Amino acid sequence: MATTEQAPKQPGAPNPPGTLDTASDPNPPATPSEDGNAPPAPRRPTSPLVLTLLLLLMVLLQAPLRRALSAPVMQTWTTVFVAVMIQALPFLVLGVLLSAAIAVYVPPSFFARALPHRPALAVPVAGLAGAVLPGCECASVPVAGALVRRGVTPAAALAFLLSAPAINPIVLTATAVAFPRDPEMVLARFVASLLVACAMGWLWHRLGRTDWMRPPAHARHEGRSRGEAFWDSTRHDVMHAGGFLVAGATAAATLKAVAPEHWLRTAADNPAVAVLSLAVLAVVLSICSEADAFVAASLTQFSLTARLAFLVVGPMIDLKLFAMQAGTFGRGFALRFAPLTFVLAITGAVLTGAVLL
Repeated sequence: MATTEQAPKQPGAPNPPGTLDTASDPNPPATPSEDGNAPPAPRRPTSPLVLTLLLLLMVLLQAPLRRALSAPVMQTWTTVFVAVMIQALPFLVLGVLLSAAIAVYVPPSFFARALPHRPALAVPVAGLAGAVLPGCECASVPVAGALVRRGVTPAAALAFLLSAPAINPIVLTATAVAFPRDPEMVLARFVASLLVACAMGWLWHRLGRTDWMRPPAHARHEGRSRGEAFWDSTRHDVMHAGGFLVAGATAAATLKAVAPEHWLRTAADNPAVAVLSLAVLAVVLSICSEADAFVAASLTQFSLTARLAFLVVGPMIDLKLFAMQAGTFGRGFALRFAPLTFVLAITGAVLTGAVLL
């Protein structure tokens, strides 16, 4: 039987049906080896291997590391960082556990039944509910979304969203521990945060439009058992808030140890610059409200009013909250709600500080 020899493929010509162009394919399929098995995939370094190499590198560089850590600047940095972390972690863990329990075990219909039907009255009641029901920022946004889905007026849900992370018992207790010589900070934080939350709720009731708020999607734990939802919420919030706590403690320690003293004194001596600086710092650091009081207490160069602005702004609007609000209620809502919240939080902190501090 005569066999026909296949002509060589011309450059640019299409492949015959049923064939693959392995010469021009940048990722050709793996060809089996002679025994018929596919070649093994390239091995990637595993986490234990990376950790071992890192520990080995630290052992080899222990002399220069010891000299660097013994410097006065690093000793100051380490002292402030460890102090903030040790003081804040118990309140962070307790707050996350309580907020997860409320988000999972307290049905949103409870809030719908407890709140007055008139929005003007529902707003302050929802704001005061934040003082009774602990919840950090990570939990308040999903809870507010669940309230809106269950028919609660958006103005009341937004008042609860802003007040719960700022005036709940865990946060106020942490503030009292962080400012043992300034007990008036607890009352000032409570009053300023509640006033701002109610003002934002009333403003939304008066000026807000339904098309500005996208109907929130279902919470991430819906459809699971309560036990699974509780531990999933706890694990997520501890990892999420713990990372921001480390970032906040790092920033506070760096400001204390590295920033020139005259820079901080210059900013602190100007009341307007001091308040605005710490308000912006609260937005950028995005520290969980159960731990932010200890970071604020370490910024001793600044006045109590400036640190009050840090404590009022942070739980109401920061980078992670903006992302969560945009994801829950829509980007158009967040772009309108966040700037107004920022301005009102600074105004409320300054006015409250002028009266109580």
